[in-house]
Amino acid sequence: MSAAPELHITLAGTPRAVAATTTAGQALEADGKTVIAALVNGEPRDLAHELADGDTVEPVAIGSEEGRAILRHSTAHVLAQAVQELFPEAKLGIGPPVENGFYYDFDVAEPFTPADLKAIEKKMQQIIKQGQRFDRREVSDDDARAELATEPYKLELIGLKGGAAEAAEGASAEVGGGELTVYDNIHPRTGEQCWKDLCRGPHVPTTKSIPAFKLMRTAAAYWRGKETNPQLQRVYGTAWEDKDALKAYLAFLEEAEKRDHRKLGSELDLFSIPDEIGSGLAVFHPKGGVVRRVMEDYSRKRHEEGGYEFVYTPHATKSALFEKSGHLDWYADGMYPPMELDGGQDYYLKPMNCPMHHLIFDARGRSYRELPLRLFEFGTVYRYEKSGVVHGLTRARGFTQDDSHIYCTREQMADELDSLLTFVLDLLRDYGLDDFYLELSTKDPEKSVGSDEIWEESTRVLRQAADKQGLELVMDPGGAAFYGPKVSVQAKDAIGRTWQMSTIQVDFNMPERFDLEYTAADGSRQRPVVIHRALFGSIERFFAVLLEHYAGAFPAWLAPVQAVGIPIADEHVPYLQEVQAKLRAEGIRVEVDAGDDRMQKKIRNAQKQKVPFMVLAGDDDVAKGAVSFRYRDGSQNNGVPVDEAVAEIVAAVREHR
Repeated sequence: MSAAPELHITLAGTPRAVAATTTAGQALEADGKTVIAALVNGEPRDLAHELADGDTVEPVAIGSEEGRAILRHSTAHVLAQAVQELFPEAKLGIGPPVENGFYYDFDVAEPFTPADLKAIEKKMQQIIKQGQRFDRREVSDDDARAELATEPYKLELIGLKGGAAEAAEGASAEVGGGELTVYDNIHPRTGEQCWKDLCRGPHVPTTKSIPAFKLMRTAAAYWRGKETNPQLQRVYGTAWEDKDALKAYLAFLEEAEKRDHRKLGSELDLFSIPDEIGSGLAVFHPKGGVVRRVMEDYSRKRHEEGGYEFVYTPHATKSALFEKSGHLDWYADGMYPPMELDGGQDYYLKPMNCPMHHLIFDARGRSYRELPLRLFEFGTVYRYEKSGVVHGLTRARGFTQDDSHIYCTREQMADELDSLLTFVLDLLRDYGLDDFYLELSTKDPEKSVGSDEIWEESTRVLRQAADKQGLELVMDPGGAAFYGPKVSVQAKDAIGRTWQMSTIQVDFNMPERFDLEYTAADGSRQRPVVIHRALFGSIERFFAVLLEHYAGAFPAWLAPVQAVGIPIADEHVPYLQEVQAKLRAEGIRVEVDAGDDRMQKKIRNAQKQKVPFMVLAGDDDVAKGAVSFRYRDGSQNNGVPVDEAVAEIVAAVREHR
């Protein structure tokens, strides 16, 4: 009797022999709860995937990044099944996992209501409780068309397989460059097909492997992200590895909502975005203007100390400038339409400052003795963002970049990048951000100019500078701008969200396009290297990040009102006005609330406005030449001599506390 055939695999790093027809789940002894899928030769696969000789197999835990994506994709399928059971006329779009959740798009006669979402969520719970099995099968294009003949959007994806589908929003979760696959949801007792969907997978073994989920909201979304396509209803949800993780995420969302800069901007009277002006175009109110001015003033001071020279450029230019720079070739869709002036000449609102800075460099002959030349500008730019992506101050159509362009020799480049990254990180720390990692974006072969040799050199030097900072470095393959690689500083805020802050880009190509030159020590004409750098990204966006980071409670040096005098009674107002004069003489932004409200209401008003220092005065304080402090956290310090109180406030402001 011959021995049963065996497969030789590597299981979690250990060589193993297993029987033929062994599945990934059997090899891993997976329970479908903690381990929900497998990496087979580095590719995610269902636990039911049959192994081949020589395969390497690793477990995918439900709480891992890969595991959560699979869990969320599976939950999106359950959502779609529930919708079609409740709304049989609904046509399916796509349903990929996204950061912290998933969505599915539907073509339905009427938008979903909150009551609909509750009913859908209830139906999903019923499907999950049944424990339906996710069963994968390969199908030909023709068979897929026959099976999905009533699903027009799926048919369109089949026609796009391996081509435009990869570029379509979320479509890669449905079809790819290889074979088409359909997932059937199979009833565990009857073996009947309950539902099916075109999908690449993988999925969790059964619907019972989905431990915790919640539907969040609905939104309108254009099919494949194009405004000329039909508008569908998108249902967003979230799914997690256990109920505690879901609860923690929902608490995080609640905290994030409290910190929403749009909400705080209105409550604290900092800025607004009037309909009369237009979406993505903000106006700063007096208090917001104070914060912005202080931010800019401090940045300006630090740049002056760092050897930067300030320049100013106009808001519009002839089209030829952006033709020369290449921006019209690459970014025309993100620019406002041209204005036709001067007998047919096209003028554009500038979407970036760099071409104008190059003209400043080129305005006269330059010597190697002037390099590195560091030009800096608070330059307002305009970019046409689609209405669906505009978001308060963080994604705007008009914004001011703290833009710098550094012109240096090739030999100076490494030291300049090293000192520049240190400068950037130190300045961000001054504003209260201190949890960073770096991201290195490399060449996109389909969207780049310049030789491979130049790209390799600039990428290598940029990476060396990043490595010197001792921070985690994450690669972003193909994420560079068309003219050169970049390092971006990613900063975490007070509740753990990551924001892209400063970007630093090395550019050998713009000097060629603009024919920039300097005279070297030997008298020869040489090309400078250009380093592009935006420290905040934009003033508006950085303002929003800080507002959310601090939940509106800016540190004393940034607060629009740093102290407010609150009298116990009207007769104490003149005394507090004398204290106010002393504070103002020290440059402190201070007000005295002499209104008709009672003292307790004045305190509540100051707390709502998140004023760092409340300075109270009553009869005892006046008699002693003192004041009583009430701090933003609710604590109090009574009977503080006026000079000491002034010194405490001044110290907190000057020390950036």
